[in-house]
Amino acid sequence: MLVLDRLAGSYEDRLFAHLPELLRGDELIIVNNARVIPARLFAQRQGIHADPPGNDAPRHRFLQSRIEVLLVRQLEPDLWEALVRPGRKIPTGERLLFEGGELQAEVVGRGAFGLRQIRFSGASDVIGTIERIGHMPLPPYIQRGDDSMDRERYQTIFATRPGAVAAPTAGLHFTPAILASLRARGIEVREITLNVGLGTFQPIRTESVEEHEIHEETYEVSAETAAAIAAARRQRRPILAVGTTVVRALEDAARKAAARGAAPDDLAAGPAVADLFILPGHRFAMVDQLLTNFHLPRSTLLVLVASFAGREPILVAYNHAVAVGYRFYSYGDCMLIR
Repeated sequence: MLVLDRLAGSYEDRLFAHLPELLRGDELIIVNNARVIPARLFAQRQGIHADPPGNDAPRHRFLQSRIEVLLVRQLEPDLWEALVRPGRKIPTGERLLFEGGELQAEVVGRGAFGLRQIRFSGASDVIGTIERIGHMPLPPYIQRGDDSMDRERYQTIFATRPGAVAAPTAGLHFTPAILASLRARGIEVREITLNVGLGTFQPIRTESVEEHEIHEETYEVSAETAAAIAAARRQRRPILAVGTTVVRALEDAARKAAARGAAPDDLAAGPAVADLFILPGHRFAMVDQLLTNFHLPRSTLLVLVASFAGREPILVAYNHAVAVGYRFYSYGDCMLIR
């Protein structure tokens, strides 16, 4: 773990196991309890809904076409946003068949980022069926298919709320023993839920970061967590966000609370949709410290981290991380910024 002092611009190499002793002892740690679902599905095309009865030739052609569907965000109980590959061949009205008909879907709309809206049918328990027939959406740099162990390995110890399509990877570093050590020091740990979606891993392709359109992600801050954060703010206790997903949820909830005229230490509790793109110049209202993995160039996550720590300190820290062999990606090493 690389520990970065963002004000001094200094850094030191430590181990994540040292985290409890590196903290003051009165911090409020916020973690993301989102659980990754097996959101990668495979289907066969069944043609569009308007195909005339008895038109078997197109149907036979479609049955030979295998389609990959990556669920991105749940909009309603049976309605999801999804990435479909090959996307150019899948029009609105297309019907998809999963596992020989155990689950069906129809493409009912198109959106930005190449997304489709698909409505499931044919199963009384859609989520349960997806959990059973789906595949874990492992990061693309892992060059293998998923196996049964990935259903637990690609989860944090906090993962209890299904709905994410990627793990909030900063939380992967925690073990029950480290969590117990933190609590033994009197450090408070609270949870929020942000269902990691397309906004987390969609690269920036525009000329300037300001032109990039970030995808929305659903999140929820419980009343208990909101109250704990407000209390920590009043008591001047540091709030440590575990991961960029927590930062986005807290800062979005703070912005929504401010728009409603709430007190500066309050944030909006309950379910919400994050459309906040954190850019340099953002005034952080709720987060004092950040534990995060190392992020790739041209990612919104790197922009967020640079906005929090400052561009120059992050460049210095990343140059050091590369030079000494810190590991990037989801299963890589981490950085504590304070």
